[in-house]
Amino acid sequence: MSGAIVWQPTAERVAATGMTAFRRAVADRIGRPLDDTPALHQWSLSEPEAFWSAIWDHFDVVGDKGERVLVDAEAMPGARFFPDATLNFAENLLARPGAPDADAIVFRAEDKLQDRWSWARLEAEVSRLQQAFQAAGIVPGDRIAAYLPNVPFAIAAMLAATSIGAVWSSASPDFGPRGVLDRFGQIAPRLLLTADGYWYAGKENPLAEKLAAIRPELPSVEGVIVLDLCGRAAATAAALPDGVTADDFLAGFAPRALHFERLPFDHPLYILFSSGTTGVPKCIVHRAGGVLLQHLKEHALHSDVRAGDRLFYFTTLGWMMWNWLASGLGVGATLLLYDGSPFHPAPSVLFDYAQDERMTHFGTSAKYIDAIKKAGLRPVDTHALPALRAMMSTGSPLVAESFDYVYEAIGADLHLASISGGTDIVSCFVLGDPTRPVRRGEIQGPGLGLAVEVWTEDGAVAPAGDKGELVCARPFTAMPLAFWDDPQDRRYKAAYFERFQNVWCHGDFAETTQSGGFIIHGRSDATLNPGGVRIGTAEIYAQVEKIPDILECIAIGQEFDGDVRVVLFVRLRDGAAFTPELERQIRTEVRSGASPRHVPARILPVADIPRTKSGKIVELAVRDVVHGRPIRNIEALANPQALDLFRDRPELKA
Repeated sequence: MSGAIVWQPTAERVAATGMTAFRRAVADRIGRPLDDTPALHQWSLSEPEAFWSAIWDHFDVVGDKGERVLVDAEAMPGARFFPDATLNFAENLLARPGAPDADAIVFRAEDKLQDRWSWARLEAEVSRLQQAFQAAGIVPGDRIAAYLPNVPFAIAAMLAATSIGAVWSSASPDFGPRGVLDRFGQIAPRLLLTADGYWYAGKENPLAEKLAAIRPELPSVEGVIVLDLCGRAAATAAALPDGVTADDFLAGFAPRALHFERLPFDHPLYILFSSGTTGVPKCIVHRAGGVLLQHLKEHALHSDVRAGDRLFYFTTLGWMMWNWLASGLGVGATLLLYDGSPFHPAPSVLFDYAQDERMTHFGTSAKYIDAIKKAGLRPVDTHALPALRAMMSTGSPLVAESFDYVYEAIGADLHLASISGGTDIVSCFVLGDPTRPVRRGEIQGPGLGLAVEVWTEDGAVAPAGDKGELVCARPFTAMPLAFWDDPQDRRYKAAYFERFQNVWCHGDFAETTQSGGFIIHGRSDATLNPGGVRIGTAEIYAQVEKIPDILECIAIGQEFDGDVRVVLFVRLRDGAAFTPELERQIRTEVRSGASPRHVPARILPVADIPRTKSGKIVELAVRDVVHGRPIRNIEALANPQALDLFRDRPELKA
């Protein structure tokens, strides 16, 4: 049953965590005991200035903290943290390296490429890139855009860009030209970093044709730097009017001592993009100091990442988890990068990587965990993973059965942390706590310093077990600085503060639990409303995807006969057939596992389900197709052709 304890840290393990060390340090600082993480969290809300100041001091943030910690504390948005502070993001990420010859970054691209960068090499490459960017005329506030695979060069380039105050923005090379232009075309970058190609599922994917379409539509770009991954960089660069290979761009620059531009706490650091499935992507500008403090807190305290740990997250440069992963350098961890398919050359490839590199933290998506479960993988029987302490999951809700699978088939003594936040805050609202039990089907709790609650429609705090809107009721450091090109913050305020005045409404349909945990039931804008009752799509998926013959599913609300009816589309495993028996099984599982209200009115098979580049299924796009409405941003989808499978289905006419 959901809520049952499936993992309990030992007293020795709790005592060794970063969370415990911080809690004890705070207790000494304030002169009174804080018995556990919930007590620490409550203190962080009651004394926000003292809390964020303690975070700065505990992590020895390099910079000038200034006198003030929080001004206009009641304004949301509008509150400002550390308004007098100056710091540099890259300087802090490079402040805690291991031994010069120890691994800073390890890289694999399926079975095609691999590399290993020491801390000394990382700093040397950052230095060379820093000099090359400055020679190209880059100054604080300029944008550098990266259209790159998940390679060490990207980490070094981000550090070099932010070391001089440039603003970093990135996209994955599987984006088509329109998807790239919808993003980078809004922010006018001066440089575009890219590669000659990338590998996926054993296939080489050259980028020359895409770059030929992209470059003329980015008039602000003064140079395109092409990294050689497939032996085509020279030809790819030569075909562009201002193209240059990365080797030529860096030629003549020898490593030297790094220079870091100290800038205000609110200096722009990253521009990240919303998924773009409901229109042109929003350009979300994040502040350097806010991201730094939030990420140090999440890595060292909530995830218990320590110096020398080996941190992995399966991600691309088109997902905020890449930015989150990069910050692991700030606690002295080694980054384990992977690019390509997580199932090539074999379904076990990521666990092979974990075993070979003594991975301590394995980060992935809920969909990946479900996929390897259905593929029958049992790494506990096939791989030696003695170093692995934690597994993290995000992207969509982690269902209760996936908790069971992780503990049965991957490892019995893992801190399994289901985490949830978003591009909007480039971090998490609710996440793990290595000092407390993991409960089946639940996220453990809110992030320190975050007043996360679930509210009813009329703005009251919902009782535990009741569903409502996930909100953050007080200011926090990781709120976006702004949206790009948004006078008077009109779109920014409309996105998060229109629903409840002076309160961040995140757009997740959620509930709190009796133990203080959280359950996310899907996005609020994708909730179903049959008979006027709100139902989270994740509640249906949790029941349906338990059935072995079903790989995945997607549910929408169809406007029909003056009401809304639930329509479920299911994608079957190879060799399975959609039969009346299977349909009855689906209805039975949903009725018994959720409620009669959750039972779909129509259940239909499909060969594929559309998803974003970061792997999230897109209920809104399917809903629009079913209703004959136009899709506003096809380029946001990884497999837009799948939408045709939902168009004009005769089964939905009656």
